[in-house]
Amino acid sequence: MPECKPSWKEIPESAHKSKRVDFMPYKFSFDLSKIPKAFFRELANITNEKALHRKLGGQARHLAEKFRIQELTGLEVSDALMLVEDLFDIYIRNISETQEFHKTRKRVLLLPHCARKYMDNRCQASFDPEIPSYSCAHCSENCLINKATILAEKNNCDVFILAGSSCIPKILKRNGYEGVVGVACSHELKMGGDFLQYLGVTGQAIPLTKNGCANTKFNLATVKRVLISA
Repeated sequence: MPECKPSWKEIPESAHKSKRVDFMPYKFSFDLSKIPKAFFRELANITNEKALHRKLGGQARHLAEKFRIQELTGLEVSDALMLVEDLFDIYIRNISETQEFHKTRKRVLLLPHCARKYMDNRCQASFDPEIPSYSCAHCSENCLINKATILAEKNNCDVFILAGSSCIPKILKRNGYEGVVGVACSHELKMGGDFLQYLGVTGQAIPLTKNGCANTKFNLATVKRVLISA
């Protein structure tokens, strides 16, 4: 079974704005679903109000303390702040690229295979080692991957269920997508956003609400909102 750890080793270092890393800067497993929705509303409001070039470190600390991010996620103080700053970066980039993304027609949804309901042979998804990626077989009605795949198919959007990120350059090069919707952990999304900018491809990023290498979660309503955008 392929691992779901981040891997951008095949991507040119010049595609990254910051120093490239091949490891998570904070603990890989944490659960954002425990954080109140008010946190994400306030996060969105702040990123909408602030100039995109301004540093939001003070706001990150304020939100981390106000919503007890350290306590709810089990992260160290510095890691909790880094996580909130990563989320700020993701929201800001999404906002800055929304209009351009709305103009795209050929889109792809990239999903993490670790969000499948089952990680063993009960999952009937087929695996293509050439890419590598999975194709959903719609075997579990209440599987997040199944639901997201159905949404994508209804909105004329291709889907790749990935075991890692190193295959993304191959997918984009082979298919010439104009718009990319990526679902992944926050740090992976930041690196992916840098790479898309390097390619001149617009995207929208959806952070996992529960991290890890199995039973990960994401907000299906957010996926739907992005996919049905005009």
